[in-house]
Amino acid sequence: MHRTHILIAMDAHTIAQGARSVKEALQRELALAALADEVRVVETGSLGIYNKGVVLVIFPDAVYYTGVQVQDVSEIISEHLIKGRVVERLQYTDVPGAEKVAGQAPRAGKQVRVVLKNAGIIDPDNIEEYIAHDGYEALGKALTAMKPQDVIAEVKQSGLQGRGGAFFPTALKWEFAARETSKEKYIICNADEGEPGTFKDRLILEGDPHAIIEGMTLTGYAVGADKGFIYIRGEYRMSINRMQKAIEQARAHGLLGKNLFGSNFSFDLEIREGAGAYICGEETALIESIEGKRGEPRDKPPFPPTEGLWGKPTIVNNVETLANIPQIILKGAAWYKSLGTEKSPGTKVFTMVGNINNPGLIEVPMGITLREIVYEIGQGIPGGKGFQLAQMGGTTGGILTAEHLDLPMSVECLREIGAGLGSGALLVVDDTQNVVDLVMNFVEFFNHESCGKCTLCREGTGRLLELLEKLTDGKGTVQDVALIEELAKIMMKGAFCGLGQAAPVPILGCLKYFRAEFEKLAKTAGSAAA
Repeated sequence: MHRTHILIAMDAHTIAQGARSVKEALQRELALAALADEVRVVETGSLGIYNKGVVLVIFPDAVYYTGVQVQDVSEIISEHLIKGRVVERLQYTDVPGAEKVAGQAPRAGKQVRVVLKNAGIIDPDNIEEYIAHDGYEALGKALTAMKPQDVIAEVKQSGLQGRGGAFFPTALKWEFAARETSKEKYIICNADEGEPGTFKDRLILEGDPHAIIEGMTLTGYAVGADKGFIYIRGEYRMSINRMQKAIEQARAHGLLGKNLFGSNFSFDLEIREGAGAYICGEETALIESIEGKRGEPRDKPPFPPTEGLWGKPTIVNNVETLANIPQIILKGAAWYKSLGTEKSPGTKVFTMVGNINNPGLIEVPMGITLREIVYEIGQGIPGGKGFQLAQMGGTTGGILTAEHLDLPMSVECLREIGAGLGSGALLVVDDTQNVVDLVMNFVEFFNHESCGKCTLCREGTGRLLELLEKLTDGKGTVQDVALIEELAKIMMKGAFCGLGQAAPVPILGCLKYFRAEFEKLAKTAGSAAA
């Protein structure tokens, strides 16, 4: 029995800052101090704190330390663990979204953790820690006390919408597949997270891999599928390794495989690695990739729930969507609907990036305002600079300005202004940044990632880039600005898939709110030419 646990966040960011070396130093110094049997060092997923170096949390004291380096380890052990004195120079009290209570560690205030409830708390490589935190109880409940249609009904009553960007009702998609009579059906977890600034799915996978396994297994039971695939982009090596280990542990514990919980239901999983193509985030392109083909979108209909992987009914759900399922089945639809808004129940996981003091991973109830996220959880903009815009939902997301700071972040409210929650990235841009350069950066990405299947996207993104470069080079005209807008609208209406249809969204948003910035470059060019 250990009297103290040291949790060390181990994700791509902290590893780059030296987390592995710090962990080794902790274990070495604890052994030298004869504390190895009393203090346990645990690797966890992300604690949601970024740009603060290596992060430690000491429990049961609940003290956060950031910016920890190897040379700090002996001081932490001698002062905190032996003498009981907090090392104040390393202590961190500004946990995103935390309430400040005198004498206590920061506690999540405006954050509500459903998807991230275990992230940063459990050892993701230890199935027993997941089980100790109610893990696989929902699966046991479903297989012993619920029929497949009961699981679908519970998710339907919860109002859960897909968290991959489209926010399509999850249970409705399941119902389509459940009605199919095919003996072969598949469940796919879409973990091909290619949106710049979006890394929430990676951190969910790395922080709580068994939640994805349980969510996929419940989905399989609901629709009658016995096989699942987790499609992860190949660059996510830690995600792949942790998910593979979790799958092996679940099999060893009888939580994947034949006749789960003594029932007639069997389900198993395997990982498929993507090659890093952004287009494979689109569900039919992803299916093509799993089948060994070039990742290009298919004609729809038919839709995957009726004809998907190898022509069989297939459910494709996002990582965050699947992580919600066990909690809904365990705690009930009414509990879930008590979070968020009436039309957008539940929570949303965001990655805050850009010009913000407290970047990182957060989970908040639907309906929270942009002001609360930026100025309370994110603690405002560095250097006291002004807020210019936020792009909500990744590179294809809509543009929000200062007039939207008090707008509730819910599906219905954002749709009213032509924006959306998208993939969960929140890019904050201060008032010193050049909007035209920002838009050109987006278009460069889309032009690079277009699969080339349809002319509007293949040629349209290239032409948009040419026009923007012409503006920034001082050679553009006001007519070029109008042409950018016209082409963007045509692409939105006529492109074959979501990439080409969504690529114009940030362009049109910036033209709507910052058109003067584009025309100023054109006027300057006109004056220079004269």
